[in-house]
Amino acid sequence: MEFPTQSSPYLPAASGVNRLMLRVMLALVPAMLLMFWYFGWGVLFNLGLAGLTAIGAEALMLMARRRPVIATLYDGSALLTGLLLAMTLPPLAPWWLPVLGAGFAIVVAKQLYGGLGYNPFNPAMVGFVVLIISFPLQMTLWPPPTGLLSADAMGLVDTVRMIFGGVLPDGRTLDSLTMATPLDTAKTQLGLDYTWTEIATRSLIGHFGGYGWEWINLACLAGGLWLWRTRTIHWQIPAGMLGALFVTSLLFFIADSDSFGSPMFHLFSGATMLGAFFIATDPVSAATTPRGRIYYGAGIGVITYVIRTWGGYPEGLAFAVLLMNMAAPTIDYYTQPRVFGHEEK
Repeated sequence: MEFPTQSSPYLPAASGVNRLMLRVMLALVPAMLLMFWYFGWGVLFNLGLAGLTAIGAEALMLMARRRPVIATLYDGSALLTGLLLAMTLPPLAPWWLPVLGAGFAIVVAKQLYGGLGYNPFNPAMVGFVVLIISFPLQMTLWPPPTGLLSADAMGLVDTVRMIFGGVLPDGRTLDSLTMATPLDTAKTQLGLDYTWTEIATRSLIGHFGGYGWEWINLACLAGGLWLWRTRTIHWQIPAGMLGALFVTSLLFFIADSDSFGSPMFHLFSGATMLGAFFIATDPVSAATTPRGRIYYGAGIGVITYVIRTWGGYPEGLAFAVLLMNMAAPTIDYYTQPRVFGHEEK
């Protein structure tokens, strides 16, 4: 009697790039929904425009390089780049801003280096930095979060007219439709010699972070923990970044609690959790050794705090990631684990 046989050792097939990218995008969904809830229809337009532009730019570059188009697009890396970039853009930005940023991220920061696996810099952060340096005014068009100034909320029609036509609602000015982000407000007010205690009482500051932003960051934290639990990402980079940001901000807060923001504010404002779990963990541009990942993440955390506190921009995450991208090869070189059977030099 013959019995059917199966090959051993019965291990599940390794996850392909497309499955990893899909997991990351699924983990982003709660944060996307909360951003839509707090900032309105412009969030969806940014996601759609940046995502479609990233896919289109990737397809055009692949055809120009005579590479397989469908198989490469199927890995989902281009779409993820567009979505990550869109999550960092102001919801009331003109339509060409996400298009330009996503196109630059794919064409220049990714495909001109050879495509996925060859780019030394995180493409989404390259796109963001190009936009924040080139178009600083358009990058400040953040509406008030829902619930803060509910009377100022914009509907779908008004949002479409403003994003695609530059037409403001009747009787409204740009200043009445937008406001500074919590990080920008804190940086400006501290520069005007307001104490942190006074700033923390403002409506734009929530319970432990920026109003609205604290819940978006919590959603990114939950999604990031799920990615770690499913072994999509390693724990070292998020732990190194968040730990370094917390310790650095805590030391300055203890030294002078009137002149520096609280550690919890830095952890749950801006793009902190998005950066820690979804951007800094990019497997191509980040450090790859176990010990190197910790140093890499810690460097991002410290540089982010330095730029937020003393730099010319209220959010320093993108610059910190790109600076540490440059340092990643050196970090990997000096943190190679000992090879089994060989003595460590």
